Amino acid sequence: MGVKTAIVIGSGVAGLSAASYLSKKGVQVTLLEKNRQVGGRARCFSADGFMFDMGPSWYWMPEVFEKFYQDFGYTTSDFYTLKRLDPSYQVYRNDGEAVSIPAKMEELEALFEKFEPGSSPRLRKFLKEAAYKYQVGINDLVYKPGLSLLEFADIRLLKGLLKMDVLTSIKKHVRTVVSHPFLLELLEFPILFLGALPKNTPALYSLMNYADMSLGTWYPMGGMHKIIDAFETIAKKQGVEICLNSEVIHLESHQGRVTKVITNTQTYEADMVIAAGDYQHVDQRLLNKSDQSYTPAYWDSRKMAPSCLLYYVGLDIRIPGIQHHNLFFDTDFMKHAHEIYSNPQWPTNPLFYVSAPSVTDPTVAPQGCENIFMLIPVAPGIKDDEAIREKYFNLVIKRLEAQTKTEIASHIVYKRSYAYSNFVEDYHAFKGNAYGLANTLDQTALLKPKIKSSKLGNLYYSGQLTVPGPGLPPSIISGNVVAELIAKDYKLN
Repeated sequence: MGVKTAIVIGSGVAGLSAASYLSKKGVQVTLLEKNRQVGGRARCFSADGFMFDMGPSWYWMPEVFEKFYQDFGYTTSDFYTLKRLDPSYQVYRNDGEAVSIPAKMEELEALFEKFEPGSSPRLRKFLKEAAYKYQVGINDLVYKPGLSLLEFADIRLLKGLLKMDVLTSIKKHVRTVVSHPFLLELLEFPILFLGALPKNTPALYSLMNYADMSLGTWYPMGGMHKIIDAFETIAKKQGVEICLNSEVIHLESHQGRVTKVITNTQTYEADMVIAAGDYQHVDQRLLNKSDQSYTPAYWDSRKMAPSCLLYYVGLDIRIPGIQHHNLFFDTDFMKHAHEIYSNPQWPTNPLFYVSAPSVTDPTVAPQGCENIFMLIPVAPGIKDDEAIREKYFNLVIKRLEAQTKTEIASHIVYKRSYAYSNFVEDYHAFKGNAYGLANTLDQTALLKPKIKSSKLGNLYYSGQLTVPGPGLPPSIISGNVVAELIAKDYKLN
């Protein structure tokens, strides 16, 4: 029957994963990337001696990366040295105290006891339950393509679902563990990036707390882009052809199949197409209306995770006391959350996050200098301009100076901002989103946009707007899931 051919659109983690798995199954794969480097949101850039990772900065769930490498005959250490951070991260509170979150469980329990005596046994029970959710979720549920309820008919999965707390909110769940305001914020903080208020997020997502507190926070020495380097190496070793500066502008169809993939430079034909770029952009902008799986009204009704206002900053000094990961919870946590989700607007006094990889890795900044990546989560769809970017930059720098008791503004030697318009321009990101769909109950598993087109028999999707969801590990899994579905549809080995 000859060798099957595939076009993968987008070279983010999901696209590289899908391309590699398909190529391993004997498919001849061409990967098309609109930008001049691979990696999608996980790209990097260098300036003035600093190396900046542009997007993901947290390395959680290391076993998902390891499984990917092992599937192709490698191990993580073949590509980079992985270091567990201790402390995992640091939280700056509104009383001026900086609280380090330890990696060792006994030290973490002692920290909980310090703020709320008697809470450590409840934390232990909470994390044990979260470990079960993690094992069922990561090992079973996320590998389902989400096309039919029959996928979940396995008796072990059905029993598991009953213990997954999908009908209880994370807000209610964590309040059975602790009552101290700081500890509540600590358990709820991963939810801020999942796309909904804690009261609207299923308690299933306490599995994020297990990933955080039990499995730990890691860092690939050299930078997060080492992951992309590894994935690109594997894809090329599998025979994937990567075409940069190749933006897809239209998918032509005939009799229910994509027949041509038209880019800004040339036209391609293939047996199958995997769209690993922005799902909404492909569905609404690249297809004829009759080929679209969803309506504009459907997309407008989707609940989105936050967008971000980002700053990449180089300093000619080191910041005393700062850790690799730093959460600035020195203002009202819930007020900012409501300004993202309930009443979308530019935040009054935002929480923000600072990554300083130069604390761990001397290669990302000149000697004696600090590399900092600052992130403010903001509501999706709100447009920015230079005045807004400058306003919030000055705001967070002043708070960073106040919390670290260090004069910083005069030591800035490099600055670059990145926000809504950049996400749209670089990734065609729907509503400028940074984290995909909100992980609410009505947008989980079967209720996400489908991994397979309902109109075109050879068009598939991968990435953060479909199953299993946003984040580096889910994107890796998404590429695997779509490749397995294609293998089943096309009876590949």
